[in-house]
Amino acid sequence: MKRRDFVAKTVYVGAALSLLGVHGCKNSDKKEESSNDVTPNKPALFFKMSLAQWSLHRALFGNKMDHLDFAAKSRSFGLEGLEYVNGFFKDKAKDMSYLKDMNLRADSEGQQNVLIMIDGEGALANPEEKERLKAIENHYKWVEAAQFLGCHAIRVNLAGGVDKNEAVKASIDSLHRLSEFAKGSNISVLVENHGGFSSDGKWMTDVFSQIENKNCGTLPDFGNFCIEKNKDGICINEYDKYQGMKELLPFAKAVSAKSYNFNEKGEDSVINYLRMMEMVKASGYTGFVGIEYEGDIQPEEKGIELTRDLLIHVGKQLS
Repeated sequence: MKRRDFVAKTVYVGAALSLLGVHGCKNSDKKEESSNDVTPNKPALFFKMSLAQWSLHRALFGNKMDHLDFAAKSRSFGLEGLEYVNGFFKDKAKDMSYLKDMNLRADSEGQQNVLIMIDGEGALANPEEKERLKAIENHYKWVEAAQFLGCHAIRVNLAGGVDKNEAVKASIDSLHRLSEFAKGSNISVLVENHGGFSSDGKWMTDVFSQIENKNCGTLPDFGNFCIEKNKDGICINEYDKYQGMKELLPFAKAVSAKSYNFNEKGEDSVINYLRMMEMVKASGYTGFVGIEYEGDIQPEEKGIELTRDLLIHVGKQLS
């Protein structure tokens, strides 16, 4: 889609939104103030909590849960924000009726549409320009969908690189082009540490220290710091997660609280949440922290509850 076509479509979408009552979503960058309600059951925290849809991927892939029920599920955990995964409504990016239904569901459950995580749309660090430009264009429809839903951002992956230095150049070019396209929609383009070079904090710092687009940043994930896996899927090259978070947080416009499994004290068995959240607070970030349970012992819903409770426990100490 060319820029002029997008502008024309944006006018149409803007008109549609005025009729549909788009679900507003404030920008979740580090300057945003937390708006947590102070109630007996909900302590005031320096951040807000959202639910990453991937936490329920087994239920969704197994057809035990419908994508449109995501907002109700998030509300059942006492959360207030939704972080969608495009794979669960892959063919609906341009379906305005379906997106309208998503907005209505979010509104009725008192949920805020936060962002869309984009996978499977091509490699933005690909050294082959033709393929990379196609990948950039593939993301345009998700920028439009995010705008329609009232989200503040889309999350993208910097995959496809072979040579570190060439991947930096390709990534900067891709992020610049995509961010320029998205800025008129008030959408930010965020990169998660999500394998390969992107899980290397120094490499990501090299990229983002050269990014001038204000609507471009990072989405630091507590756990995704595996740079390389072997053929059996076992990590053989892992970046220090605490060093990585320290390096990614200065550019953060969202944060993902990855969790795995828990000990008898309710602490994550892999990640020191207090240490992570101390760094998040020290960075000045006050936006949404997305719960992303990825464990294999507790059922998904129990894992979400344990992650929520751990965040509240740590948040109370820091707040």
